[in-house]
Amino acid sequence: MKRKDGKTRQIDREAKQFQTIVKRALREDIGRGDITTDAIIPETDRALGIIFAKEEGILCGVDIARTVFEQIDNTIDFQKQLNDGSQLSPGVTIAILIGKAATCLTGERTALNFLQHLSGIATVTRQFVDRAKGTIKILDTRKTTPGLRLMQKYAVRVGGGWNHRFGLYDMVMIKDNHIQLAGSISEAVKRVRGKKRKQFIEVEVQTIEELREAIDSNVDRIMLDNMRAVQITKAVDLIRRSAPDTEIELSGGIDLQSIGEIATSGADFVSVGALTHSAKALDIALKMKPLGPKAI
Repeated sequence: MKRKDGKTRQIDREAKQFQTIVKRALREDIGRGDITTDAIIPETDRALGIIFAKEEGILCGVDIARTVFEQIDNTIDFQKQLNDGSQLSPGVTIAILIGKAATCLTGERTALNFLQHLSGIATVTRQFVDRAKGTIKILDTRKTTPGLRLMQKYAVRVGGGWNHRFGLYDMVMIKDNHIQLAGSISEAVKRVRGKKRKQFIEVEVQTIEELREAIDSNVDRIMLDNMRAVQITKAVDLIRRSAPDTEIELSGGIDLQSIGEIATSGADFVSVGALTHSAKALDIALKMKPLGPKAI
């Protein structure tokens, strides 16, 4: 048997976790049962459902939507018309459903919630990526909805962005409160290396004085937090001259208006919390037509 590569294994792990998230979402919404649908729609009734876009954007979550319906009823025929990452425009069909009308109705809101939310994240991420014009990588942050981080970070990748750390467990990131409690940047770095000597270390700095201390501490990445454009230019130049192998990340209040200016600063990354915590849901809908109990 051919061994799976790292990327394939990651996709498989994500798919399993997406299944778990969908199951939890359905349990939350359906509870003891869809009492409205159960009262109105006969078990034998069939329907044709069309999921379509109502505005422009980037599609994300179509296979997750399929999972929603299939977890309710594995006989549903979910016909995907577009893949994640596709450009959407008003009226474009995303998927077609054929099966029990009750299944389509019960799964409608949960499926659309995932599609609208994740497509919104992918769309705003693509806007940032387009504004950056390939000069800097757009990163997400940990500012995600509890329980949905994996899906939201997937949506960022679909939009062309890159994932920062997934949690507190996979990267050392020394922030302002760590520095305050440790007493200094150098002391915080010293403590990390005393326990995690080979761990990648990023340090957040807000002033040129802190920056010099971070450079002297020989860390792997420096985050320039909430600096103005003039400060960023000076800081990037200092890092490139003093520690050319150190990665540079920009963060703090960066929006679609300011990204164009700082994208050419010479930094490697810009992290944007708004990708996940403030993305507007994309308008996506599901319309159904009766087929009758013997139509398929």
